[in-house]
Amino acid sequence: MTDLSHSQAPGLLRRLAAILYDLLLVAAVVMVAAFVYTIAVETLTGADLTQGLARLIFQLYLLAVILGYYLYFWTGGRQTLAMRTWRLLILRENGESLGVLDALRRFGFAILTIAPAGLGLWWMLFDPERLTWYDRLAGTRTLLVRKDASRRSATKETR
Repeated sequence: MTDLSHSQAPGLLRRLAAILYDLLLVAAVVMVAAFVYTIAVETLTGADLTQGLARLIFQLYLLAVILGYYLYFWTGGRQTLAMRTWRLLILRENGESLGVLDALRRFGFAILTIAPAGLGLWWMLFDPERLTWYDRLAGTRTLLVRKDASRRSATKETR
């Protein structure tokens, strides 16, 4: 468990930079997943992935890939590459790492609250604790990791 009493919330620009960076990474993962799926399905079944049930299954598969990306990195105290680069960490409100249900809840609330013109994200500018709507609803918080703490963990990993 992490002590949240001295933690600092990241600013909007840092969050936006991490979101954009993650979107680039997710786009690359989705392109590879779509390529593999398209080659496999069209080779085995000859199905047209642009119409009907085949299209729906393809879209659900891509959604599962995106969800899997975030679930993998958000659970167990891991960070996405963008979060590591921008020194962000997501924890539950009690300071523990996110579990699968926490990550699912955060992902769902993020999609719902960011969809209307990004309001769920912009809210952090008015929130006294600088929390987004999806952090509030999911019971999570995004923290800024100190430089010395990120260096310590990087040195620990190389040993």
